[in-house]
Amino acid sequence: MADILFYISLILIWGMLLYHMFLMQGGYRQFKTFEKVIPQWERNMTNLPSVSVFIPAHNEEVVIGQTLQAMSRLYYPKDKLEIIVINDNSSDRTGEIANEFAENYSFIRVIETKPPNKGIGKSSALNEALGQSNGEIIVVYDADNTPERKSVWYLVMGLLNDSKSAVVVGKFRVINAARTWLTRFINIETICFQWMAQGGRWKWFKVATIPGTNFAIRRNIIELLGGWDVKALAEDTELTIRVYNLGYNIRFFPAAITWEQEPETLKVWWRQRTRWARGNQYVVLKFLGQFFKLKRKRIIFDLFYFFFTYFLFFSGVIVSNALFVTNMFYELDLSIGNVALALWILAFLLFLAEVMITLSIEKAEMNRKNFFYVLLMYFTYSQMWIVLVIYALFLEVKRVLFRQDVKWYKTERFGQKKQGGSL
Repeated sequence: MADILFYISLILIWGMLLYHMFLMQGGYRQFKTFEKVIPQWERNMTNLPSVSVFIPAHNEEVVIGQTLQAMSRLYYPKDKLEIIVINDNSSDRTGEIANEFAENYSFIRVIETKPPNKGIGKSSALNEALGQSNGEIIVVYDADNTPERKSVWYLVMGLLNDSKSAVVVGKFRVINAARTWLTRFINIETICFQWMAQGGRWKWFKVATIPGTNFAIRRNIIELLGGWDVKALAEDTELTIRVYNLGYNIRFFPAAITWEQEPETLKVWWRQRTRWARGNQYVVLKFLGQFFKLKRKRIIFDLFYFFFTYFLFFSGVIVSNALFVTNMFYELDLSIGNVALALWILAFLLFLAEVMITLSIEKAEMNRKNFFYVLLMYFTYSQMWIVLVIYALFLEVKRVLFRQDVKWYKTERFGQKKQGGSL
């Protein structure tokens, strides 16, 4: 029995590793080709649509000033642009700082959330703004973002030149990457996610996932969908499935770049990532249960990816680790012997190769310091995710069994200056 469990766990682990290798190849090809369409697409940027930029903000006084400074410099006709700060039940100076910008820039305004949307979470705040805005295109940024000048321009460009896409998503970089050992790990993680997962899936399958920030969606689509799901902790992933179910694509266009702040302490990271994991688990269970009712069966690809990631893959890792530890104290008569050790070493080398090749895509990221961080990342940061996913699943099961309300955790911000890139 132990042998069977071990073989199953190896199949799950290696299945994910090989799939990510496949995605990495697609992501690299996407990186080499995505800019080729820009000169032609630029010529079509004539009859520009109006744009409403939503910035949900709950107690964001530490970062909101820097974010709005970046928004004030956006490259887009100001008579067709409105920046809406959604002050969601803040008890600090968020509203005061935002109002100062609104006084100086006619295209920036501040709205206050009202019941039933007040103080509930990001989805409710976005729904509030949806009802108080007029833009033909809706762009969403988190309150800790500093988008580059042409980020909105490129997001709109993607929609104007791709009628089959309801959403265009850009890429994000870590603004505080060099701050702590944790932010260095997160920086590596985000680069790999975008080029391995987003870039690769778009290149091979024309599939991408809406992130929580730096994306544009057509107003008629989000209104048709009834806005954002207030019960979803991962409102971006949940929206992704519904957009595909309408028959539209979601385009990944990495020319649109924003810089965002990441957690600098383990406590903040743990709470943020737990929300992400629970949110994605909620989405998987919600839509897998409705699979036969979905109009577009291609969605199963995305659902299976998240199901494999948050359930099967982590289950395989947990089982293999448990068998390994148990075998140290109690003889399980595992017949696989040294083959298991060889496969583990090979898996580590494959992980190392995938990450370093992906890092080579971004300027200044392929260096000796990051090489050692990747080595350490496999044994620390990656293993932390295993514990976190187990904990998140426990909380989600408890929520369903006891019918608990969803509680939104707002990520704590840290004051600082931008450390890389250009606006």
